[in-house]
Amino acid sequence: MDVVAVDIGGTHARFALAEVAGGRVVSLGQPNTYKTAEHGSLQLAWQHFERDAGRPLPRAAAIAVASPIGGDVIKLTNNPWVIRPALINDRLNVDQWVLINDFGAIGHAVAQVDDSQFLHLAGPDVPYPPTGILTVCGPGTGLGVAQVLRTAHDYHVLETEGGHMDFAPLDAIEDALLKHMRKSFTRVSVERIVSGPGIVGMYETLAHIEGRAIQRQDDKAIWSSALEGTDSLALAALDRFCLSLGAVAGDLALAHGAKGVVIAGGLGLRLKDHFARSGFAERFAAKGRFQSLMAALPVKLITHPQPGLFGAAAAFAQEHRR
Repeated sequence: MDVVAVDIGGTHARFALAEVAGGRVVSLGQPNTYKTAEHGSLQLAWQHFERDAGRPLPRAAAIAVASPIGGDVIKLTNNPWVIRPALINDRLNVDQWVLINDFGAIGHAVAQVDDSQFLHLAGPDVPYPPTGILTVCGPGTGLGVAQVLRTAHDYHVLETEGGHMDFAPLDAIEDALLKHMRKSFTRVSVERIVSGPGIVGMYETLAHIEGRAIQRQDDKAIWSSALEGTDSLALAALDRFCLSLGAVAGDLALAHGAKGVVIAGGLGLRLKDHFARSGFAERFAAKGRFQSLMAALPVKLITHPQPGLFGAAAAFAQEHRR
């Protein structure tokens, strides 16, 4: 059957038509991407997609949102849209729908894409074990975290809010970073550090250590300078970001009892050429008595261009396979 797949993040909402059958995604169409700031609600963005599609949309929706799922009202974490599940049928003109956390959707994508959609980052360059838990995490507007439990005959996705655990500094620079971030936040979670906006705090901390006047820039400007290599301070912040992400991913893997780790998110994909030379792998494995265990875990980057959309469709396929 055909379904409208939707992936709503803090900055963008992506829509695509998908075909699902037998609990799996058969195909995913070309996505349309809209800025959430340019639409007042999910319904209005949905109608924009329908106009762009030039045809009535299928009466089935698979919706991934960057927010915990539950309750009568869903307020997205980094997006002003509000979703009321009880109104989805009427507002979107659908008969069947699935609403899932965005990294829950990524988890479904991890479970259903083939090995060619993963790029080796750290640990042994081998396929993931066929059974056991995979930790999925990735930086974007926030920090998404999920678990995928694979069994001999099926898989289960566990949605989490692991991005909101406390940040634990591991050296003097991160001590300074935590002190700097506490000027703005009473509680500093890992999402405040290893997400797109987190690089601002890293940049400003490094500027203070260097004795430079802090030039106020938003995260997009700093990321551009870092990825282009035009600002040494921004580049140092990028390296520090990768170190911190490695440490956080390792902490999550330990907490989950994972047999492998998947890095996801649009920002993760943009950093694929930086992980190998950043110290990410060393920080991931640096867990004291568990270092040998951590070094034996395969860590990969999911390279599917639209894992959120693919995963939302996969979640719908799983729920409606019977």
